[in-house]
Order: sequence, then C-alpha cells, then structure tokens
Amino acid sequence: MLCPNFKSNCNKVLSELLLFKEILSLCLLVSNIPFEFFNNKFNYSLINFNRRKREMLKKMTRRYWNIHLEEMMEAGVHFGHGTKKWNPRMAPYISAKRKGIHITNLATTARFLSEACDLVFDAASVGKSFLIVGTTNKAADLVASAAIKARCHYVNQKWLSGMLTNWSTTETRLYKFRNLRTEEKMGNHLQKKDATMFKKTLSTLKTYLDGIKYMTKLPDIVIIVDQQEEYTALQECAVLGIPIICLIDTNSDPALADLSIPANDDAIASIRLILNKLVSAICEGRSKYSSSYIRSH
Repeated sequence: MLCPNFKSNCNKVLSELLLFKEILSLCLLVSNIPFEFFNNKFNYSLINFNRRKREMLKKMTRRYWNIHLEEMMEAGVHFGHGTKKWNPRMAPYISAKRKGIHITNLATTARFLSEACDLVFDAASVGKSFLIVGTTNKAADLVASAAIKARCHYVNQKWLSGMLTNWSTTETRLYKFRNLRTEEKMGNHLQKKDATMFKKTLSTLKTYLDGIKYMTKLPDIVIIVDQQEEYTALQECAVLGIPIICLIDTNSDPALADLSIPANDDAIASIRLILNKLVSAICEGRSKYSSSYIRSH
C-alpha cells in the first residue's frame, strides 16, 4: 500500500532539489565553473526523480467509486465559508466567489475523494483499523452511523485531550468502562447512594468512550470531519505519525493532513455524502480481507 503522505513528501523533495540547484549555481558562478555542465546533470537527475514518482503513484489501486459532480452539487459540497473567513492556503481548491461566499472546485474534491477511497480500501483490505472523529452537532449522528456500518471506531462527543498520545490512561478508562458495563448486565445490588454514583460514572464513560470501547490499540488511519473543531485530535495524530484523512472547508489548512478532501463541513448532506463514499470503500476492502482470510485458512 502506498504511504498516505507520499505525494507531499515527493513535492517537498522536489522543492528542496530546486533550491539546491539555485544555491549551487551561485557557488559555481563565484568559482568560475561553467554552469551548463552542472545544469545538464541536474536536469537528468530531476527527470529520473519525476519518473520514479510516477511509477510509485501507479502502484496505488485505482477504482471507480461512483463519484458524480451533480450529486456533490445537490448536497452542497461546493459551498465554502465567507470570503472574509478563509485560509489563503485553500486558494488552489477554490474556483469562484459568489455573494460573498467561496465556491470549492468540485473536480478537485472528486479527485481527492477518489484518492481517499483508494487509500481506505487498500488499508481495509489488509486488516487496518480506522477511527472516525466528528464532534459537531451536525456530524455526530452521521459519524456514529457511518462508523457502525463500516465497523470502525468513532468519537462523536467531546474529544478527551490525550486520548491517543496518552494511550495508557485511555486504556485504563476503557478497562474500567468494560467492567462497569459487565456489572450492569449482571445486575448489581447496591445501596441507593452507591447505585446513583455507579450510574453517573457509567453514563459519563459511555458518553466519551462508547465509540472506542472495542479499541485495543492505536488506529492505523484517522478520518476527521471538521479540521477546526477537531484540531486537538489532528495534533495528536500528527505527533504519533498516524495518517490523517481530513474534510477541509475554505477556512482550513490543507497542509495539516496527509490527505485533505476540500468540501463543505457544515452541511449535513455534504458530510453524509463524503462519509458514505469512504464507508463504502472501507466495507469493500473489509469484504476482500475477509474472503482472503477464509481462503488462506
């Protein structure tokens, strides 16, 4: 499977090579060495680098995920934030301005969404685990239903600080949550005061940990619905080196995630469409993994 941040790494190396060329050309100019000799060698190396990059990109499995521009337009995927609330780094993903609102380029959205579907399919087909994060009021129910359908972990309430970076503490909380659920099912005989405390503790843990109660290790890929609202989760994934697929609006920074999907993260229809495409790809990947596991045994 291709590394999720392979493209960004290639572009970074390419920019560093070009900068090195400019610096070395100045040194050659000072030392009176003919620049044409070095330039020919550099251009040859640059051609080889671009050729290797194209060969690696071809290795990613390309599939058709039934992504239509008309469907995205009907869901309002192209609507961004107001022109006064935008991130200049989103300029390549914006196609126009209408009535004080930025319009996202749907062709770009379709391309990145297709790449994200390819990525999650390849990951699911080898048994990787996913965590879907979306705690806004509009995204919470959609995240829960999508994660349950794709058998993924999810967080749709408040993100507890250190949930991933302080995994040992999270494991302790999960262990306590499982024990309390077991006690509740078996039927505990507590006094009224203790029973009230028991229910309160169980309710609190269920609110924040219910979506990850079966998670036994850090996720392999994290899908984030709203970059601005889930910035803490984004930072924790970056610190741990966990690949991130992020839904970004026109006020977001596309450089913070490994794979960014420019789309409206405020409309329910837009969030539902993006999640449905990703979930469909994950389910196909899981079915492939299950069939290959059965054949091998």
